[in-house]
Amino acid sequence: MPEYPNRQFLNFEQPIKDLYEQIEQTKKLADKNAKVDYTQTIIQLQDSIVEKRREITENLTPWQRVQLSRHPDRPYTLKYINKMCTNFIELHGDRNVKDDKAMVGGFAQLAGETVMFIGQQKGVNTKMRQLRNFGMANPEGYRKALRLMRLAEKFNKPVITLIDTPGAFPGMEAEERGQGEAIARNIYEMIRLKVPVICVIIGEGASGGALGIGVGDKVLMLENSWYTVISPENCSSILWRSWDMKETAAEQLKLTSDNMFEFGLVDGVVPEPIGGAHWNYDEAALILKNYLVPIIKELKQIDPAERVKQRIEKFSKMGFWEELPE
Repeated sequence: MPEYPNRQFLNFEQPIKDLYEQIEQTKKLADKNAKVDYTQTIIQLQDSIVEKRREITENLTPWQRVQLSRHPDRPYTLKYINKMCTNFIELHGDRNVKDDKAMVGGFAQLAGETVMFIGQQKGVNTKMRQLRNFGMANPEGYRKALRLMRLAEKFNKPVITLIDTPGAFPGMEAEERGQGEAIARNIYEMIRLKVPVICVIIGEGASGGALGIGVGDKVLMLENSWYTVISPENCSSILWRSWDMKETAAEQLKLTSDNMFEFGLVDGVVPEPIGGAHWNYDEAALILKNYLVPIIKELKQIDPAERVKQRIEKFSKMGFWEELPE
């Protein structure tokens, strides 16, 4: 992962950047004056960085968590797969239109268990972001995902989806090819899959773009991810005709992982390394892996028909309502 000075910092991470700059200045002093030992000073600054990371993430606002979920250094789907698994074999195409680069998937070995991984993939630089369409899948992306789920079901292998998208692609051509139908079909089919299905929001989980691969026996969220029907910016533009109220929108949407867990819309929150997943890819992947492995073992013990029944009941009970007397 990138080290300072190549690392990118968000506005509220500025105190961490200042500490890194102090370390760089101290190292330059050490190079100029070999007689003075600056080792202890550097160690103290490094400890201060860890403590500052902890302090910042303990006091994040909902909007800051949204920003953290979009951090340019944050690990994406393929990074998690490569860090958690071995023998990943990516599969391509929906066998109808084309291969959507925003949706990736394939078989991999997770702690000795063969599983099907599916997830949205954002690009790591400008060129790759364009190629991946910023993680916004077209209908063929969701149809590819469904093809891979059926393939996993055919070979009786668990399905793990990693969700990280600002939404399904809203272009006219996507609507012409049946974007809404593709997402609805995935929701309908996923709830009936006979194999264990685990869904994890690793970054952004927006609208139908997330739901298209978001129906499972267990739905988890990473600590600094978000999950809701609309992004704070778009919510602000609809309600206040401006993006200026995006922080208020983020607060009112209750989109953070702790809110979603409190509402019963997700089954668990996966902690991240101190400061966020972008600070330590290996640790972030290991934490997630340690959550996934026991869940797979637990779900495999349940009869497929019972598992489907529990999945349907789980999603049917979601939401809050009040019935008025007639």
